[in-house]
Amino acid sequence: MAEIAEGGGGGHGKGGKKRAKKQSTKVDMTPMVDLAFLLLTFFVLTATFNKNKAMDITFPAPLDPNQPPPPAVKNAVTFLLTKDHRIFYYEEEFVPVATAMNPVATVLKETTYAPEGGVEDLLMAKNSVASEALKKLEEERKADKMEDSTYKKKINSINNKQTAVTVIIKADGEAKYRDVVLLIDELKVLKISKFVNVDITKPEYDMVTTAAATK
Repeated sequence: MAEIAEGGGGGHGKGGKKRAKKQSTKVDMTPMVDLAFLLLTFFVLTATFNKNKAMDITFPAPLDPNQPPPPAVKNAVTFLLTKDHRIFYYEEEFVPVATAMNPVATVLKETTYAPEGGVEDLLMAKNSVASEALKKLEEERKADKMEDSTYKKKINSINNKQTAVTVIIKADGEAKYRDVVLLIDELKVLKISKFVNVDITKPEYDMVTTAAATK
């Protein structure tokens, strides 16, 4: 509120002339402060704060030595990440040396993050049954305007079936963290939720080191 204070006399000066009354203004800032706090409270209550973005990574529970060994891995792809952004892989169980029970030893193959002929095409082919089911689910969602919670439950149901691929990620000491993130991003795009990140074994490390030594 502005307050006007009158000052001066208004009496006669020299020569009988009237002097103009002196006026001074004093601005009361109290209402402005109240308004500022009201606006601040309004924006705090209505603002949407950014949520922390996190990446879900599944780590398997440690094996119990007193329990029987786990069953053989079926419909799985294991990616071995190493230096120079190179990525090798093998399918199903790892067989370092051929035996009577496993007559064919594992041979590493190399792939890339390229849009064509890389990780994406490999996983789509390996996960063809689940990919087709996920594609139909996406069409149903667009047609029926499916709720997000229902949509996520159905995705998990498809990915939990035995026909869905299981991805195992292993990186040696020379792989970059960025490579792991890129691979997990590919899995998220393809809606593959069955994946784990575990330590590389000594036979796998030796094999990938030998393979990486060749260009």
